[in-house]
Amino acid sequence: MAKRKKYPKIPNGYGSIKYLGKGRRNPYAVHPPTTEFTLDGVPKTPKALCYVSDWMIGFAVLTAYKAGTYYPGYEKTLAATAEISDSKLIQSILADYNLTKASDEKLEAAKKTFSDLYEEFYQWKYERDQSRKLSESSKNATRAAYKNCSAIHDKVFADLRHQDLQNIIDSCPLKHASKELIVSLMHQMYAYAEIYELCDKDYSVHVRINTEDDDEHGVPFTDDEMKILWENKENDVIQMLLIMCYSGFRITEYSKIAINLEDKSFHGGIKTRSSKIRTVPIYSGIYDMVADRCEKYGIQNILGCQTQKFRKDMNAALSDLGIAIAPTGEKHTPHDCRHTFSSLCEKYEVKENDRKRMLGHSFGGDVTNDVYGHRTLEDLRSEIEKIKICY
Repeated sequence: MAKRKKYPKIPNGYGSIKYLGKGRRNPYAVHPPTTEFTLDGVPKTPKALCYVSDWMIGFAVLTAYKAGTYYPGYEKTLAATAEISDSKLIQSILADYNLTKASDEKLEAAKKTFSDLYEEFYQWKYERDQSRKLSESSKNATRAAYKNCSAIHDKVFADLRHQDLQNIIDSCPLKHASKELIVSLMHQMYAYAEIYELCDKDYSVHVRINTEDDDEHGVPFTDDEMKILWENKENDVIQMLLIMCYSGFRITEYSKIAINLEDKSFHGGIKTRSSKIRTVPIYSGIYDMVADRCEKYGIQNILGCQTQKFRKDMNAALSDLGIAIAPTGEKHTPHDCRHTFSSLCEKYEVKENDRKRMLGHSFGGDVTNDVYGHRTLEDLRSEIEKIKICY
């Protein structure tokens, strides 16, 4: 007597196919996955979806059920397909299997927590490509940023929304630079999630730091020191320092900002959203210097060299003038020029909100000024021109 054909084991979670014995037109009962159990933990076999003549048709029914494409009577369609050819039936199974696989992957993605995704992202960024070496400082910064997101570590990533992310930044007691690292990590993780279709949209795009940048310490040049700088404005390095003192940009921003000599303005910046969109009028006292440097070095980088070289040249130039060390005992840095600009604005009573605009500082949640505070270039020019050169 011929043995009944053996079939492969059905995957977990698919259901079952039971052979009811020969002599039946449809000897295979197709049951959906078990959902109920006895008090002893024994699974209860659910009512059959249908009865079919062939095991392969039964497996096709289960695959369709798993994929969500099954409907009562679907087995008759499959039987007709099987009569045409086995390959047609196999194609039907594969089509539903692919839907099932996609559904399972989506379900798995929906379960991943912020920490789960971080582990994947970290491996993807730092470990997958050994030919692409990233610094230890970069790894440490990423790990530190992750640690500061502890409030959402166990939350499902796909369920996170903008406010969950914003709350992390708003409640963070650390300095501005640490918050910047957190925001950067959020952006990178969402970029990774979008690549692998693990989220519906990037909820980090509008996360912002609602506090002023408190990490940029510096000492403004004194009136006596400013007098010395103006007396030596023909020196190439000193000339650039004066431009920096009367425009307020960070040293690294001078290769990023757009300079418009026609309407006499700087535009752009780096770091925060407020910095990147700011406009600063070119103060009349430095306009000729800016124009000369644009002609000499090009409009893209009036600094004239790399920032590291400029720092060295600045130290040498200030040492020659005897003002390399501030009265506080600290060594002057390029960032002191930004503090000098802020100090000059304060001294000559430039409106506080306009000083913030020109420095690229946020309004710290002040919606009136942040959203509705519209100032024209000429409005800002009238404020910056309050500054007087009295040296």
